[in-house]
Amino acid sequence: MVMDMSSKIVKVCILKLGCIGASPLLEYVLDERADRGDIEVRVLSVGAKMTEAHAEELVKKALAEDYDLYIIPSPNASLPGPTKVRNALGEKGKNVIVISDAPARRITKELEEKGFGYIIILADSMIGARRGFLDPVEMTLFNADVIKVLAATGVVRLLQVELDKVINSLKVGEKPSLPKIVVDKEVATKYAEYRNPYAKAKAMAAYEIAVKVADLTSEGCFKIKERDRYIPILAAAHEIMRYAAELADEAREIEKYGDTLVRTPHSSDGTILFKEKLMEEARGR
Repeated sequence: MVMDMSSKIVKVCILKLGCIGASPLLEYVLDERADRGDIEVRVLSVGAKMTEAHAEELVKKALAEDYDLYIIPSPNASLPGPTKVRNALGEKGKNVIVISDAPARRITKELEEKGFGYIIILADSMIGARRGFLDPVEMTLFNADVIKVLAATGVVRLLQVELDKVINSLKVGEKPSLPKIVVDKEVATKYAEYRNPYAKAKAMAAYEIAVKVADLTSEGCFKIKERDRYIPILAAAHEIMRYAAELADEAREIEKYGDTLVRTPHSSDGTILFKEKLMEEARGR
C-alpha cells in the first residue's frame, strides 16, 4: 500500500474503565480487517473497576506515550473515576472523546465547557448487576444482546463515521472538531441507512426498547432492597434486552431480502467505502 505522504499516521489510545456495550469491540470498529495503514490503535484497561485509584493508574499508562486522540468508553462518565481520567488528559491539552451511557447526559454541558467530545448512547443500558442475579454467563449474554442492538440500529456506524472524521482531521494536521452527540432512536437509525421503512421502524423500536431497560435495572440495582423483588425485576430487564436484540436482527433481515443492506468497510488507507448490493464492489461515495 502506498501512503499519502501529506498525511500522518494517527495514534489512537482507547482507555477502558468498566464496560458498556460500546466498549468491547470499539477498537475493531476502527479497523475491522486489521489492514488500515493510517492509524495505530492501543487499548489500555484497568478491567471492571472504575475507582479513582484505578483511574490514576490508567492515566499514568496513557501519558507514558503521546497519542493524537484519546477515547474513553465507560459507564456513567460522571463518576469520579472516568472524570479523573478525562480531566487529567484535558489538562495536558489532549484530544479527548467520551463515550458513555444515559447517566452521562447530565454532564454534557460540563464536557463541552472543558473542550471534550462526547457520544452518549441512550440504548447502552446498565446491566442487572446484583449478585443474586448476575453471573458471568448472564453478563456475557446481556452484552451480546446490547452489542447486536447497537450494531443493527446504527450506533456502530455512527461510531465509525464520527471517530473517523476526527482521525481524518488529525491525519492532515488540522484541529479536529470533536463530536457532541446524544444518540436517540432517530439519530441512530439515520446512520443505519435502512432503505425499507419497516426495517427502520423495527430498528427504532429496538433502540427505544433498549433505552427502557435502564429504568428496570436502575430500580432493581439501587432502589429495591428485597431479594425476592429485585431478582425478577432484573430478569425482566434482561428479557427485554433479548427481545430488543431479536427485533434489531429482524430489521437487518428485511434489508437482506431486498438486497439493500448497506455496508461501509474501511479501505486500507482509512477511507470509508460504500455498497448496498451484496455482490457489488465497495466504492467511495
